[in-house]
Amino acid sequence: MKVTIEMDSSELMLTALRFNDRINQQDLEGLVELMTDDHTFVDNAGNVTKGKNVMKEHWRGFFKKCPDYRNEFTGVTVQDNVVVMVGYSVCSLKSLNGPNIWTAKIHDGRVSEWKVFWLNESARESSLTQDFLRVHSGS
Repeated sequence: MKVTIEMDSSELMLTALRFNDRINQQDLEGLVELMTDDHTFVDNAGNVTKGKNVMKEHWRGFFKKCPDYRNEFTGVTVQDNVVVMVGYSVCSLKSLNGPNIWTAKIHDGRVSEWKVFWLNESARESSLTQDFLRVHSGS
């Protein structure tokens, strides 16, 4: 019988922040350790990618293309057991710079879903971004 770990809001936030720290550090193994096996990534266009192993390869490619990418949060809260982070992305590729909202669903101390909402239109139009979206959508 599988036991579900109950977490309070601060534990949920800390898990999401640790996940983002792994993104910022480009710590692929640490990032994977914080994913559930059925981890889901949802990009700004609504494309869904599922599976820890699949996402490991997607993050590996993204880190290679964007070695200085990072997310900076200006606010973090929890609503209905979903961590909501507001802030911006920073990258030498200007098209990836800008304001964003991220959400994270946490299950048993791991991130089961990571979702990003870009708040700037120019990021969607870059060729690198379109390539990244194609990779994540599997097309």
